[in-house]
Amino acid sequence: MRGIATHTQAMHAQSSVAVGLKGASKAMEAMNKQMAPAKQMKVIREFQKQSAQMDMTTEMMSDAIDDALDNDEAEEETEELTNQVLDEIGVDVASQLSVAPKGKITGKNREDASSSGIDELEKRLAAMRNP
Repeated sequence: MRGIATHTQAMHAQSSVAVGLKGASKAMEAMNKQMAPAKQMKVIREFQKQSAQMDMTTEMMSDAIDDALDNDEAEEETEELTNQVLDEIGVDVASQLSVAPKGKITGKNREDASSSGIDELEKRLAAMRNP
């Protein structure tokens, strides 16, 4: 009796699966009609073609920009123009640098200035504490 009941349940389950697959097959058939796989493949090929063309164009533009920015002549012309302008307005950097003081700045003057500044701040603080 149990064997027959189990066999009946299995048959019912297989029948349910068959009905479900029938519905899924109909749905897939309807989607294939709407999607038209041949048309989709054509669209995909066109997309790939356009993508490859865009990649080549991007690479060409990048190379052109790199070539424009790496132009050493532009740097030389800029430097020459800068020197010419400085000469015209009378700026002679070399002569001004030769007159500049040379050597180290002594730290003693700094200490005196900083200690007098500290002393002044301490006096002001003391005045604030004792009104």
